[in-house]
Amino acid sequence: MFGSRDLLFGLFFTFSLILNSQLTNAGEEIRVYHNTLKKLKAPSPLLADHPEFIQPIEELRRFEAPLLVDDEGADLSVRAWRFSYNARGIIEIPNKIRADKTAVIMVHPWGIDDGQGWKTPEPAGAADFCTPEKNHLAGRHTREVIDPFLKRSRKDVALVMYSLIGKVDPIRKKLYRTFDYNPTKTEREQARKDLAKQLKSLPYQGEPLPNRLTLSKEQPVIDYFKQFSGLSAGDRFNGKGFWNVPVPVTSDVTVHDDDVLIFDQEGYEPLKKFLKKEGIRHVLLTGYATDMCFCKTTAGYENLSRDFNVFLVGDASLATFPANSSPKYATNAHISFASLNHLITQVSWIKKIHSD
Repeated sequence: MFGSRDLLFGLFFTFSLILNSQLTNAGEEIRVYHNTLKKLKAPSPLLADHPEFIQPIEELRRFEAPLLVDDEGADLSVRAWRFSYNARGIIEIPNKIRADKTAVIMVHPWGIDDGQGWKTPEPAGAADFCTPEKNHLAGRHTREVIDPFLKRSRKDVALVMYSLIGKVDPIRKKLYRTFDYNPTKTEREQARKDLAKQLKSLPYQGEPLPNRLTLSKEQPVIDYFKQFSGLSAGDRFNGKGFWNVPVPVTSDVTVHDDDVLIFDQEGYEPLKKFLKKEGIRHVLLTGYATDMCFCKTTAGYENLSRDFNVFLVGDASLATFPANSSPKYATNAHISFASLNHLITQVSWIKKIHSD
């Protein structure tokens, strides 16, 4: 009879054989990572380059770990960090990756309130960051933080991509490069005209706020919120047809002809297949909103992190910020929570490795 210790050892040995077999079958080289943590003395706050958009990250204990991703022929340095409750602090991790195996993806750069024609309906409509003023703030963040990063990265990385809501439509198929087609200059020019015409065709008018509510004696709070919720973005306040237009990439981004559009409604598998076909192993993820689309949509990190080495560019994202005039605390909170299981970097930490 085996004792309990022998049984546990046998199970562990069997599991190790299965794991090693899976790695070998996948053609992966096995590497032992020495997870030695060195405490950092008086380190500077993280994500501190753009404090208007994200509150800098400060923690009582910070460590440095050894190099994690170490590509042969690496030409990009991507320092990153994560938080561990068990280590009781933040762990900073250097990485060296190949740019030609890297995609920069921007989640949901909606072209709303940016002059292209699609705009927040009046007097009570809601879309994207939910008010025109907050949409303009997000647009400024795009211009000041994300667009310069995309411009700097584009000449080195394999792909720059954008994910947008909606199904595949003939206008955007002729306006942007997609997984299976790259339109001509003539097609793009015509598509821009067709887009402007369709966006401007909507009235952008919905109902005003309700001025009378019917409340029961026993449950007035429940009845109040049933009739006047915190966010209603349907036909009532946004008007019919608002969500049925081909939403463009925001004009705050400088889109190049070889940049690729991702249609959310196609789902994750086509995106995964395309990235694998293009030889992508690493993803630098930017975009909106940190607490919603950035994590949970087709190109969100919950999907991508199953198949790729994903680095969340923490200062190239904004969280929604209801009841606040600034997104900085909400973005800090959601990036901090994501750091439990994902690596966080920042624009200034993504650098070219110059060979001597």
